Order: sequence, then C-alpha cells, then structure tokens
Amino acid sequence: MQTMSFVENVAQELQPQPARSVYFDLADGQASARELEMAEYYLSDQLVKAAHLESDLPERMEELGAWMQAGVEQVGQSYRSYLDARQAGGARRYFTNKSHALCFLKSVAPTKLVDGAWLYGLLPRWQDARFSSLIKTYLEELGEGLPAKNHVLLYKKLLTSQGCQRWDELSDDHYVQGAIQLALAHHAERFLPEVIGFNLGYEQLPLHLLITAYELKELGIDPYYFTLHITVDNADSGHAKQAVDAVFDAMPKLGDAGDFWRRVRNGYKLNLLGAITNSVIASFDLEQEMMAIFKRKSAIGQHAHSDYRRVAGRTVNDWLSAPAEVAAFTAAMEHEGWFKRHQDPQNSRFWKMIQSEKAKMFGVFSAYEQQVIYDWIAGDAASEFTCTASSARLPQRRLPAETKRRLLDAPQPEQVADESFDNDFDAEVRALEAKLDASANQQQTMSMLLALMSPANHHTAPGLKATQIFSELFAAAS
Repeated sequence: MQTMSFVENVAQELQPQPARSVYFDLADGQASARELEMAEYYLSDQLVKAAHLESDLPERMEELGAWMQAGVEQVGQSYRSYLDARQAGGARRYFTNKSHALCFLKSVAPTKLVDGAWLYGLLPRWQDARFSSLIKTYLEELGEGLPAKNHVLLYKKLLTSQGCQRWDELSDDHYVQGAIQLALAHHAERFLPEVIGFNLGYEQLPLHLLITAYELKELGIDPYYFTLHITVDNADSGHAKQAVDAVFDAMPKLGDAGDFWRRVRNGYKLNLLGAITNSVIASFDLEQEMMAIFKRKSAIGQHAHSDYRRVAGRTVNDWLSAPAEVAAFTAAMEHEGWFKRHQDPQNSRFWKMIQSEKAKMFGVFSAYEQQVIYDWIAGDAASEFTCTASSARLPQRRLPAETKRRLLDAPQPEQVADESFDNDFDAEVRALEAKLDASANQQQTMSMLLALMSPANHHTAPGLKATQIFSELFAAAS
C-alpha cells in the first residue's frame, strides 16, 4: 500500500497546477496523459496540506459508529436551536438577502457540478463486494440514470432558474474542492484509502445543509437540490451510514490496517481545503459584488451609449471605459438621482430601465445581476418590503388551474413506432444501444458504460442511459 512518503516526495519535486487548471483539464473528460499526471501531483500536494490540519475523526476506527451518531445528535440539537431562534423572530443566519443566497449558489457551482465524482474510479470494481456501498452511493448521486434525480442536472437547473449560469470568474480557491474530487475520480487506484476518507467526510449530514435549505426556501429559491441531500445522507440507511460501512468493508485483512486508517483520516481532511460552504457564505460583500457586475459590463458597454447622456459632466461611454472608476461612476449616478439608495428600488430610475421587457436596457443584466442591483439599491430599507427582483418584473399571465389540469392530463401524441425514424433528440441513445448490442463480451460492454458514467458524461442523454443499464446489472450482481 502506498505510503505518505511518496506523496510528500511528489509534492516537493513538482509545482502543482492551480486548482482552476486542474478542474477544467479534467471536467471535460478529455484529459491528456500529462494533464492526468499533473492532477495526481495536485492531489498529492493537497494531501500534504491536509496532513497538517486538525480533524474531529476518532483516533480508533472502531469508534466510527459512535462518532457518526454523536455528530447526528449534535447537528440535530443545533438545528433545533436555530429553528427556535428563527421562530422567536431571529434573523437569518446565513443569507442577508436573496442576492447573497444566489451568490452562494454560483460560488459553490464548481463543486456541485461534479457531485459524486470522487467515487467514479471505483466503478471498474463493480463486482467486488468491498466497494458495493460506495458504488451504490455513486449511482444514487447520478440519480440511477433518471434526469429528475441526477444531482448535477438538478444543480444545473437550479442555476439556470436563478440566472446564475456564469461562474467562470470565481477565484482559484473556489475550484479546490472540485479539483480534488475530479483528481480522486481519475486516480482511485493509487489513492483508494483517501477516496474512502473523503467520502466519509462529504457524506455526513452537516448543519449548514439544513440551514441552507431552510433559508433558500424562505427567499423563494427552490431548495430541492439541498433537501434531497438531507434525505439521502441520513445516518440510518443513507450515504452517511454507507460511508462508515465502506471503511470497514475496505479495511485490509492482511495488509497494514493502521496505515490504511491513517490515510483514510487524511482523505477525510481534504474536505476542509479551499472555499467551502461556511467560508463562501462569510465572504459575501454586496458592495463588492455590485461593483464587480458594473466592471464586467463596462467592457461591452463603453461603446454602446450615445454622447447625449452625461453623468457628472462625462459621457457614459467615458465612464465605462475606465473600469477602475466604477465606484465613482455609481456614486455620481446616485448623486444625480439615478439610484435612490435605501428605498424601494421601484423608485429608482435606473431600476426602471432594466427590470421590464419594455425597459431601455432589457436583457443587459441577468436575473442574478438584477437581484444584486435590487438589493444594493434597497440597502438598509430592505426589511420594509419583501419584493425581490424576480417578483418585481411584469406579471406573467397564468393559466386557470382547471385549464392547466386538462392540458397536463390530455393524452400525449403517440410516439413513432419506427425506430429508424430520424430523431436528433434520441440519436446518441440509439447509437449507444446499437454499440451495446454489437459488443462482443461483458468487458467491452462495461467499458462503454463506464466511459459514459464519468463526471463529464453521466448527466448527458447517453450517460443517463448508460447509468440505467449499469444500475440494473449492478443490482442483479449484488
């Protein structure tokens, strides 16, 4: 079994790549041999850093069950205290406003969009009973091939619904967790105890998950992605229990159990590196986020305005040509009445220019950016009204409930029975089925399925189909 000395030597000999580089090298599923090698070096370096951190894991493996139960009780008590405080009129603990919550969703996207990735490297061992609980966890992260349950698809849908698709400008720290997960996915053979340890930490139910779900719902954001994790990570029969069982299932009977446990403990501590939930929430600054949005818009807006409109004697184009002066620009706009800070944003001229379909600047700002602008204008007066950017838009015509029910219950058009019918939507799935039918043996079949179940592919149409087929084969073999 690999020892820590190898990890330390590798980390000392090579300069690891930035987390962002590792993340995008691996995320598209097209990593070269060199990129995979650099990802291994990156993971080795992260393990060296993790070794110096403190952990709440027990010293003895035999105490894991009691440790898990104690954690469950502590989280439950803390959440009960939180609910009591909120019901007594206390303020939200995490999110000061809706834009704070949306910024959080955007900031953890690199991690959430590779959800479950660290377990991918175990799939080739699908017939080894020692790893059954871990593979089961991976399949459940993938929704067992059902789009409505696939965690990555759920998070993509959440981001899209809130206008938070753009997250590529995040700092390197925000990519650390995702890079670790992807590196573990591609190097499970060498870092098996660390994979098991990371899984042990990631799958325990944390307090922040419960509070996040509660406050997202309160702010009108669908919390399903988070509530789903609350149910599947339970300590009785869910991922938390499976994670503990996996440690004992994989523990070597003839090898060095002590070294195995030490490496599991170090893998557990990988969860503490980079930007994590609590640090991301604490780092939000509404003023900085507002200025960052205007700086981004200045690049494309500096040539889009006529010279007729001036602010503090300067044209808008002139202001926008100097991104460093964004704060001065917004201050000048406020002075001239474009922003009426700490009032209902509906009273501000600038808000009226961006928030409706007939507005002069319709489409310039995404839903997320509008929410930040809305909350920034509202400022200290936000508690006086509950309207948010999304609800401040023009009302949408809704179908009567009875009409909607009839439409949903109406018989759907019959599907074309001829499988040779040229349907671009299902072409990839049909191609997969044809290849599986033509495969010569089980090994070839599994090779095709596993490639499509990778972190880069499992949420695609052929990936979902491959997951469904694998899930059936895995269940039959268990």
